[in-house]
Amino acid sequence: MLRKHRNKLVVLIVLIAAGITLQVFDLFNPQELISIGRDYADQWWLIAVIILLQVLLFTFALAGSQFLWVAATLYPPLTATFILAAGATLGGLSAYLFSAKLTEDWSARVQGSRVYRLLEKQDQFFTLLAMRIMPAFPHSLINYSSGILRIKWHYFIPATIIGIGAKSYVYAKVIYNATSADALTELLKFSTYGPPLLISAFIITGLIIKYRLDKNRT
Repeated sequence: MLRKHRNKLVVLIVLIAAGITLQVFDLFNPQELISIGRDYADQWWLIAVIILLQVLLFTFALAGSQFLWVAATLYPPLTATFILAAGATLGGLSAYLFSAKLTEDWSARVQGSRVYRLLEKQDQFFTLLAMRIMPAFPHSLINYSSGILRIKWHYFIPATIIGIGAKSYVYAKVIYNATSADALTELLKFSTYGPPLLISAFIITGLIIKYRLDKNRT
């Protein structure tokens, strides 16, 4: 048992080290990846490579979302949306399974906790959807916490596809139509990030109202 816990600790240390290494050496610099990708953008396999790289990064709680810039620059919005939604969904599932395996020893305690029972009573699909759509919300946090809490897949998968797909299309359209110089400026405008933020806030408000009503009935 002690050896098992030690192995999991080693895995966590390796993940932290990998994240620091990627950050320090800038191994997945979007600008460099875009530069390389332009030469192969007409090749079908590049789409598969971008999806697989996202899966790899999301699995280990690394910055898979930065491939938004790569996909949205190289491909039209609909194609970019497919790439980003596929990579984030498959990567999310992989991260879910990885975190569930890593925490299987104390999952029973988690599921018996008051916090878990409280979350279980809520509409998990809309809770996940609100977090997925919310601008700048860390997807790795959603993936790992979903795995730890054993959120049901029929909530997790649709919420990921719809949430990431909707948000990615909005951002991809802006990046694809903008020049490299003003893409970031356009993304930071409220007219770009406002709609996803408002949708997320609307869903969260609805969940709070539902929680209050359910609480009053009990």
